[in-house]
Parts: sequence; structure tokens; C-alpha cells
Amino acid sequence: MELEIDIARKAFRLAGGGERLVFDHFALRIPEGATVALLGPSGCGKSSLLRIIAGLDRDFSGAVHGAPQRIGVAFQEPRLLPWRSVADNLRLAAPHLDNSALNALLMAFELEGRGADYPGQLSLGLARRVALARAFAVEPELLLLDEPFASLDRALHLRLRALLTQRIGATTTTTLIATHDLDDALLLADEIIFLEPGPARIRGRLPIVTPRGQRDEILTKIRASAMIYYVMDAPGNGNQEDAS
Repeated sequence: MELEIDIARKAFRLAGGGERLVFDHFALRIPEGATVALLGPSGCGKSSLLRIIAGLDRDFSGAVHGAPQRIGVAFQEPRLLPWRSVADNLRLAAPHLDNSALNALLMAFELEGRGADYPGQLSLGLARRVALARAFAVEPELLLLDEPFASLDRALHLRLRALLTQRIGATTTTTLIATHDLDDALLLADEIIFLEPGPARIRGRLPIVTPRGQRDEILTKIRASAMIYYVMDAPGNGNQEDAS
């Protein structure tokens, strides 16, 4: 089922009084099974949009239709329970996991031998892998990833991105990825939605037709196709162009 987001109004109250309008008559449609990157600067509403879709923020006017029951979410921070082991954190999200499924999940995210560890024993890179594994553990029909590589050094960023590319490519789960990194969006998504703040609006939508496994070879060319949305004032949803 297509995911339909219609936000008439969403605002945050400011500590000094007044409010900051984040969404004003914002509408978005996501096809079932698509992997879509929400690309834009900090403060443009990416995280707020994911929280609304996940049902974690209901303080808005509007509606979300087509959101399934099983939603996997990975936040900007890993948000693991520090008093629970890695295995327990995964099983709390997915109680159905037997030992075989748990071990397969740990292996898929390069976490072999870490099931008994506690979050305080993990590096940030390992904690992010656990958070991603937890999101996939629920066998989601909708996957929401909020800046999944935030605060990682470049080497870990690239390694985790390659791992996530493999996992996304092996599933037909509808996936939304919030990011400010153009290359992450180009390498992971089927389509990029460029957002602008104040309040949020869609500057453009860029479908990417090149298979993920071939994009590294022509990344410069694909990047050039995307740069138009940084320099051209495209009203509304912008013009759609296929990236090679």
C-alpha cells in the first residue's frame, strides 16, 4: 500500500515564546517497496517527518495513511537499553527471535560474538550496527532510518553504508532514510526527495535507475544529476529527472 502523508500544520513551541513552523500543507506519497532518501539541511523537518510517520509524534494537524503495523526505526542515537545485553535489546524489539534467528541477525550485521555484550562495552560503530539490527529484527513492512551514520568517522561510515546497502538490496521493505549526505542518498535510495526548511517544502524529486551495485562506478555522473536541486529554485515537487 502506498504511504500517504498529509500534514496541514506542525509547529514547535520556542522556549522564549512563539513557535517555529515546520510543516505547512505538506504532502508526500511513497510507493510501496521503494527506498527513498529525504535529503536536506539540519532543521528542514527530516527527523520530525519520520517521527510523525512512525506515530511517535501526534501533535500535528493532518494524517498519515498506509503506515503498516510493523515499523522498524533507527534513530540518530542508538538508544539501546544500557542494562540489557545486545541479545536482550534485540529480543525486546522482536520476542519471536530464537537462537538461530538471533545468530543469523548478529552475523548479518557483523556482530558475531557480541550478543552477551552490554551497550557500554560497544564502540559507537558497533552500537549503530545493533540499532540497525534491531530495526530489521522486527521484520518491518516500513523501515525508518534517521541519519544512520551520524558521528561516525569516514572509514566506519563507508563500511556501515556498504553493509546497509546489502541489507536494503535484499529486501522489498518500504524504506525512508533521513540524511544530509548526498552520496549516502545516491548510493542507497531508489529516489531522492530534496527538502528545504522554513517551513519544509519539496524542492525536487530525483529517481535513480542505476542498480545499487553499479553506482560507485558512475557516482560523479549521478551526483551531477542531483546538483541541479541545490542551485535551481524548483517550486512544489520540482521536475522529475532520471539519474543514470
